[in-house]
Amino acid sequence: MNKLNKIKSFGFVAVLVLASQGFAHDIPRTADGKPDFNGVWQVMNTANFNLLAHPAQAAQALTPGPYGSVPAKGVVALGAVGAVPAGLGVVDGDEIPYRPEAAARQLENAANWLDEDPEIKCYLPGVPRATYLPHPFQIFQSESALFIAYEYAGAVRNLYLEDPGEPPADAWMGQSHATWDGDTLVVEAIGFNDRTWFDRAGNHHSDALKVTERYTLESPHVIRYEATIEDPKVFTRPWTMRMPIYKRVGPDAQLQQFKCVEFVEELLYGHLRKEPINE
Repeated sequence: MNKLNKIKSFGFVAVLVLASQGFAHDIPRTADGKPDFNGVWQVMNTANFNLLAHPAQAAQALTPGPYGSVPAKGVVALGAVGAVPAGLGVVDGDEIPYRPEAAARQLENAANWLDEDPEIKCYLPGVPRATYLPHPFQIFQSESALFIAYEYAGAVRNLYLEDPGEPPADAWMGQSHATWDGDTLVVEAIGFNDRTWFDRAGNHHSDALKVTERYTLESPHVIRYEATIEDPKVFTRPWTMRMPIYKRVGPDAQLQQFKCVEFVEELLYGHLRKEPINE
């Protein structure tokens, strides 16, 4: 074996050794030794279109045409901008275990996406959808507090480090209690209303939803994210989605404003004008 091949062989072995050790020593840590999640993060997937594997299609809202489905009237003018990119899915087993009546509700939601999706009306996105919307979010972490601010709609979450007890009322973003399992941050979220969706495909839940999230810092720039969904009113068993989340770097590693309530005023209230603009 020549000298160059020996160097290559040693490098490969070194990589295997480091991989077996999990690179745990390479992740940033706070003063108390916990993994440091501070920063601006964003996913790079199509989960917000559909959690399950799906092909590219002309639009999220379709209507029957003479030779197959075509974009619905409300989105046809968007052309390729309104199209849905293909995705491999983020759900274990690529199956959401709906009860029969809940599966029918999902199909109904999908058929009425333009009128029913809370994202269109700029309602708060809920959990876990806030994580994989096409907008970044920022984690603020100290020894005594954890807080997440989302660019979309100015949504926020306080991750209580002490058990806050039962939620005082159902809410769009629920109530979150965070604990540590070694180097993994575990967040249990309950106290949701039943008005948020998981994606634009109409996947939904009830007010019995419980979400258990696991944030594991795999490197300084990647979080391994898991969210286990439990809702006995809607699903026959718990199910889990998984995805990487990437840290933004450079000048754009900051949240901008996307307080979209004012952007949808015409949609929600334009018909109340004395002389409606879009009719």
